[in-house]
Amino acid sequence: MGLKIVAGPSSQLLATRTASLLGVGVDLTDYKEFPDGEVYARVTGEIKGQDVVVIQSTPTADDYVYLLELIDACDEAKTLTVIIPYMGYARQDKRFHPGEPISARAIAKTIKADRVFTVNIHDPSVLPYFPCPATDLNASGVIGNYVVNMSLYEPVLLAPDDGALKIVKPAAEQYKLPYDYLEKTRISGDEVKIAPKNLDIKGRDVVLMDDIVSTGGTIAEAIKLLKAQGAREVHVACIHAVLVRNAVLRLNNGGMRSILSTDTLEKATSKVSVAPIIAEAVKR
Repeated sequence: MGLKIVAGPSSQLLATRTASLLGVGVDLTDYKEFPDGEVYARVTGEIKGQDVVVIQSTPTADDYVYLLELIDACDEAKTLTVIIPYMGYARQDKRFHPGEPISARAIAKTIKADRVFTVNIHDPSVLPYFPCPATDLNASGVIGNYVVNMSLYEPVLLAPDDGALKIVKPAAEQYKLPYDYLEKTRISGDEVKIAPKNLDIKGRDVVLMDDIVSTGGTIAEAIKLLKAQGAREVHVACIHAVLVRNAVLRLNNGGMRSILSTDTLEKATSKVSVAPIIAEAVKR
């Protein structure tokens, strides 16, 4: 009997990295899609009586179904821990129009496990919707560690708004980096100034940091403004690199120097791993 890691299709690299840190193996789980679009998952190793950890991000509806199937396949486990590094639908955490579902609640309620861990979920208010103890892990520190080793000139960590300070502040304070956020100031009826609230970024390297970069539109505009205000280089860092459509091209066109993200979503931009914080959480 022992610990077994089960990897969902969207988190195979992260699962193997986590297993390596824990000194355990990863199940050779099988996945496939039928001609009618249905998906299928099978855990091939022994599950009965073991402590099982399922690791699966859910950026798509199919990934969510895979997660549900893997949870059901592990019904004979001694304990079941579910890790959702990136939780799709988490941004729909309120009802904006009559008749809408609170999608984050609808998804969370279906996750049957002994405990759940998420990574920088968009809004922690979603956590009580899980039918078991749920904890959000903060991966901003792994971004901060990477930034301090980038050989930047007088670096500043910058949040695109005050809401993103919850990501920027812990990383900045842990590694003693200056930080700030972009503040909008209305100059006139149709003119708005966007600039760092407190710090002068002229001649300095800036790292724009957020939890999610999706279309890249807001960040691209911020990069242009920072460059116009004298920033030397502007880099982009995020926990979850959703990067839909032409997001990377938009960021590049805005003047971005580089982009980095974690492996909660396994992309070419994934330069740091959240495996260490997941491994520590599993040990608890």
